[in-house]
Amino acid sequence: MAGDILVSRRDAVATVTLSNPGKLNAVDAAMWRRLGAVMDECSSEDGLRCVLLRGEGNQAFAAGGDIEEFSRLRDTYERARIYHDEWVGRALTAIRDCRHPTLAMIYGACIGGGLEIAAQCDLRLCADTARFGVPIGKLGFPMYHAELAGLMELAGPGVAMELLLEGRILGAREALAKGLVTRVVEDARLEDKAHASARRIADGAPLAARAHKRLVRRLAYSARPLEESEVRENLAFLDSEDYREGLQAFLEKRPPRFTGR
Repeated sequence: MAGDILVSRRDAVATVTLSNPGKLNAVDAAMWRRLGAVMDECSSEDGLRCVLLRGEGNQAFAAGGDIEEFSRLRDTYERARIYHDEWVGRALTAIRDCRHPTLAMIYGACIGGGLEIAAQCDLRLCADTARFGVPIGKLGFPMYHAELAGLMELAGPGVAMELLLEGRILGAREALAKGLVTRVVEDARLEDKAHASARRIADGAPLAARAHKRLVRRLAYSARPLEESEVRENLAFLDSEDYREGLQAFLEKRPPRFTGR
């Protein structure tokens, strides 16, 4: 069964829920496409003051992209560009460019694509038991450059390098120390704390909040866009034996055996 993006609203706060509970809210292709559309709709609503993003339940924010789709939806350069630029990229850009402040409420696993989504939010509140990481090196492929840029903007190149090279999963307190989250609270109090934060944002002056979002984004460092040849190099893993082995090992639930080819 495919996942979904659920939307609810209470007063001036919209809640956008990543829902794929059978897979720890892993984000499938349809969810990426709908997430972009939903965030655009939220941005266009003048009556909103804050958008809260969360995963369904309390086991995961999102455990990454739906890896089972990769071998058929991004198996060529052309399809990989569509997957990353038009689906994932559009969703992440819609979160980043939302006119209203965005807040991620994070229970459990916030891995890979889940961390990419959270990184585009303005604030990130997480539970004590939340976990963070980008272990895609164990799957045999690199992070897409446009998605890596968001992680680097949030936590810097040093933390990004540590996450990508070691593939280690961080606990909430270490994630806080490394700048990946804004605040850590007890699991039992996360929902109350996140909604209280959203209400404080909603009670503030909306024009000032929107201006601050624009100014912070504008003043932040932005890297020069990659050339087309560099994008092709980024996606060269599609022809590698390691990529096929990484996906197969994941599906077979065994350690991968990489050869560097």
